Amino acid sequence: MFRYHLMLGVRSLRRNPILTALMVLTLAIGVAASVSTMTVLHVMSGDQIPHKSNRLIVPLLDVDQLQGYVPGEKPPFFHNQVTYQDSMAMLRSGQGVRRTVVLDIFGVVEPARPDLPMATLEGVATTTDYFRMFEVPFRYGVPWRAEQDRVGSNVAVLSLRRAEALFGTGNPVGKRFRMWNREFTVLGVVDTWNPVPRYTHIINGNGGSFNGQDDVYVPFASAVAAEQGSNGSTSCMQDPPRPGYQGFLESECIWLQFWFELASAADRPKLKDWMDGYVREQKRLGRMQRPDPARLYDVREWLDHLEVVPNDHKAAVWLSLGFLLLCMVNTMGLLLAKFSARAAEIGVRRALGATRGTIFRQFMVEASVIGLAGGSLGLVLSVASLWIIRRQSRDLSVVARMDWEMLALTFGIALLAALVAGLLPTWRSSRVMPALQLKSQ
Repeated sequence: MFRYHLMLGVRSLRRNPILTALMVLTLAIGVAASVSTMTVLHVMSGDQIPHKSNRLIVPLLDVDQLQGYVPGEKPPFFHNQVTYQDSMAMLRSGQGVRRTVVLDIFGVVEPARPDLPMATLEGVATTTDYFRMFEVPFRYGVPWRAEQDRVGSNVAVLSLRRAEALFGTGNPVGKRFRMWNREFTVLGVVDTWNPVPRYTHIINGNGGSFNGQDDVYVPFASAVAAEQGSNGSTSCMQDPPRPGYQGFLESECIWLQFWFELASAADRPKLKDWMDGYVREQKRLGRMQRPDPARLYDVREWLDHLEVVPNDHKAAVWLSLGFLLLCMVNTMGLLLAKFSARAAEIGVRRALGATRGTIFRQFMVEASVIGLAGGSLGLVLSVASLWIIRRQSRDLSVVARMDWEMLALTFGIALLAALVAGLLPTWRSSRVMPALQLKSQ
């Protein structure tokens, strides 16, 4: 029966190709507008590690001076980091199953020969827990060991792109390069891995929340031994207690990002209790005089806190959905006109024994055909719109890409929109009185 209704629906649409094309185009434009903006929002707000995102926790501590404190005021973007001394205390705390500190770094690789150009590296100084915490895939080799973290060994992990640029294709494990006047040994190569958004260290100096890629990973202690600062952001609440790099480490400068991994989301209150106890201890030592407690954020809360998805993008989605609704109303009007013109045909079919349910199902199938056609055309227009967005904005070039989930959503939206738009015209068509139509003929 469905095949029969489908055949009648296609035949009916072919009778008036101009009206059919107008309905399909109207629906396709609305679908394209909504899907394009929703695709961008979908990628920008995506959870890159959904199976454990509620167990990955960012802690924040307010180390600013009491002067100028405003209760409830949201701190500036660059204040969403921690100090060196707090990072070291949290690394030693034993809280969670893994802990890591992240420092955005920059370096210049010294060429093997003086006639070769120098190469720049951007990446992170961190601890070995980083790789298992964020499930970083490896093409060659392995990350460094915990003892190499403690002693600050001059070892490194490279991205696949940077390893091929420095050493060519093949396994570079065991090879060496010079950076920061030190010789680093390559222990591993990270396979293609570029989470969007870059939730592991949103505050960075090599691309931003969506663009950029880490070229190199080195032990955090190695970066400290080389007296490296942050390639991302550094904000000092007060002057260091003494000059030099050691004074910087002892200061209230916030320049590091920290993560805990919990065994279970249920362990979060336990971590919060430890953080609150740590704040009380620091207050007794004369630090953290502001009354704000320690704050904890899981991955999704962290992205929301940093407003990684701007409000104007969310507003654009609502506007596009409003435009889709307008297109649905126009499609409904066209379907009303089309189905009303077939009142005589419906009356004859009802007189010959067709039930209201049969008429309703046939016309809903016809509306579904319009939805599928509109979805196909809407998909083409959506891809074209995303291509234009990528050409116009470097920042959106990474997120303006359609995946299989959004591909399915395109047809789902088009089909749903056509069915909703066809409900009233179809219902009215099924209510046609056969006696009245036969009498008028």
